[in-house]
Amino acid sequence: MEDANLKGSIVALVTPMTPDGDVDWPALDGLIQWHLESGTNGIVPMGTTGESATLTTDEHLQVIRTTIEIVAGQVPVIAGTGSNATAEAIHQTQEAQRHGADACLLVTPYYNKPTQEGLFQHYKAIAEACPGPIVLYNVPPRTASDMSAETVARLAAIDNIVGIKEACGDAGRVGAIRELVDDGFIVLSGEDAQTLDMLKLGAVGAISVTANVLPGEMSRFCQSWLEGRPQDAQALDTVLQPVHATMFIEPNPTPAKWALYEMKRIQRGIRLPLLELSASRRDEVIQALRAVGAL
Repeated sequence: MEDANLKGSIVALVTPMTPDGDVDWPALDGLIQWHLESGTNGIVPMGTTGESATLTTDEHLQVIRTTIEIVAGQVPVIAGTGSNATAEAIHQTQEAQRHGADACLLVTPYYNKPTQEGLFQHYKAIAEACPGPIVLYNVPPRTASDMSAETVARLAAIDNIVGIKEACGDAGRVGAIRELVDDGFIVLSGEDAQTLDMLKLGAVGAISVTANVLPGEMSRFCQSWLEGRPQDAQALDTVLQPVHATMFIEPNPTPAKWALYEMKRIQRGIRLPLLELSASRRDEVIQALRAVGAL
């Protein structure tokens, strides 16, 4: 896969589970096939939305391997391989690359609260040990670590660090990054509700939670912008915004998993410490899905 193919609507895929919390492998196959049929431009297994924090390392790598096998090169697979331990991030990234991941997505180290220099050295060590394409992932609300545009630019000078998923909460960060990096460096939205603003500032797509439940709509939205049809993108964004909002009424991926359960795509399994969506919030998700014809 060429690095340039990392664009459009890339789903941050949920990991379907049985009610007792085991990975539901047939449901995973079904979700991936649905995304391939619906126009999703790429798949991220084992990101935040995939509950990477509560799967064992063996499960984590098996989900990645299985996704790569099912996708069979039809779209890029960007494997989530981040960790707050640099050695563990290297191990998972090496394994994902060995099994054929087109790129790896690595979140900033959570809990440790490294300095900007610590962030630079973390990713530099991974890039040196793992020769395949690496996508940075900045999501300070979850990690307590915000990677600055300047640090991103330093890392962008490393050949196999090819892009970033930006989810700092400030769409303007995309513009700050774009001013400091070469045109070939990929910026992807990590905030569904801000994706249109980020596209206007130079992002080329999104790693999306909403794409779990509306894969066709998210793909058409991104493609409208990338193909030079901003009015179509704006119209689709207006339709999508209420769904974006419901996907975060409780911690991700709780609402997305409940939505997929209501759509009869998965069972209702999720792992502690997360719980299935509160009964008092379920009507909000159902109504949002009905409004766009997903139920």
